Amino acid sequence: MSTKQEKIANFDPSQPGLADSSIFGLPFTAEESDIIVVSVPWEVTVSYGAGASNGPEAILNASFQVDLLQQDYPELWKLGIYLDEGPQHWAEKSEYYKAKAQPIIAALENGEVITENPQLAKDLAEINNASAQLNSELKERVLAWYAKGKKVILLGGDHSTPLGYYQALSTIHDNFGILHFDAHMDLRIAYEGFTYSHASIMYNAIQLPQISKLVQVGIRDFCEQEVAVVKSSDKVAVYTDKDLKKAEFEGQTWQQKIDEIINLLPQNVAVSFDIDALYQWYCPNTGTPVPGGISYEQATYALSRLADSKKNIIGIDLVEVAPGEDEWDGNVGARLLFHMCGVLAKNNGLHTGEPIIF
Repeated sequence: MSTKQEKIANFDPSQPGLADSSIFGLPFTAEESDIIVVSVPWEVTVSYGAGASNGPEAILNASFQVDLLQQDYPELWKLGIYLDEGPQHWAEKSEYYKAKAQPIIAALENGEVITENPQLAKDLAEINNASAQLNSELKERVLAWYAKGKKVILLGGDHSTPLGYYQALSTIHDNFGILHFDAHMDLRIAYEGFTYSHASIMYNAIQLPQISKLVQVGIRDFCEQEVAVVKSSDKVAVYTDKDLKKAEFEGQTWQQKIDEIINLLPQNVAVSFDIDALYQWYCPNTGTPVPGGISYEQATYALSRLADSKKNIIGIDLVEVAPGEDEWDGNVGARLLFHMCGVLAKNNGLHTGEPIIF
C-alpha cells in the first residue's frame, strides 16, 4: 500500500479529480488526511425552500472539478481533505422527520394551536427528540476526529446542523466566539415549536456558556423577537447588510470593516457560513433567499483576513447549499469549502504553500 508521501509524488493535481476518491478527487484516506469534512445531510425543520440536505452531495460532485492550485493556498491539497459522509440513518431520519414536520408547519400557517392537536403535538415532541439525538451523535463523531488529531469542518444540511459541532467545540474550549455570515439572525426561540429549528441555531448556540461572543455579518432579515434577543445579550454584535453597505458608500473599506469585526471576537473563533449570506446569484436555490448580500470575493477576503490575524480558528461550518437543476450552487459551495479548508489549515500552522503572486 502506498504511503501518503508516495501518493503525493504520484498524484497529478493538474488533472481532473479522481472520481472514485474522496472530496476534491484527492487520493488520501481519512487517516492520511489532516482535514476531515463531516457531512450532515439534514433539513427536518425547513419552512420555505427545500434541498439543503442534498447540499453535501452536490458539493462533493462539484468538487472533482475544482482546480487544486488555489492561489492563496497552492499546496493545500497535499495535507489531505477527506469527506466523512456520516451514518446513513442521518439522511433517512431527515426525510422521515421532515415529512412529519410539514403538517405541523401547515397547521401553524392556518392559525391552529399545536397543543390542541394530540397527534401533531406528539410528532413535534418526536421531532425535537430526534434533533437532540442528531446533536448528540454529531458531537461524539466530531470529538472522535479531534481525538485523532484532525481539523474538522462541518458541511450541512440546513443551519440547525452545527449545534452538535458547537457542543463538541465547547468540550475542548472553555471560551470561543462565532463569526456568523448569514442573511438571517437565526435567533428565533424554538421557531414554529421546533427547539432545534434552522432559524434558532444561533439562539441555541449562545446558550452554551463557552460561547462568549457572536458577531453576525450580512444580516438583512430579522423579527422583533430576534432584535429583543440581541438587545438583551451582551454576547451578540450585528453588522447588517444595510449598515455595511452604508459604510462602504461613505468611504470605509472592506478591510477596515473586517478588521473591526475581527477585533470584536475572542481569541478562539468558530466560523459559521450560511451560503445565503452571499448575493443570490451565487446560490439561486438556497432555501430562504433575501435580496442583497456580500460577494464571493468579499467572503473569501474576510476569511483569509481572519486566517492571517492573531485569532485561533477552531472550526468552520458551511450550510444551506441547496442544488438546483444545474450544478451552480454545488460549484460555488465546493470552491468556498476548498478556500475554507485553506483558511483553517493556514491559521492552524499547517503548510499550505506561499501564495501565488502574478
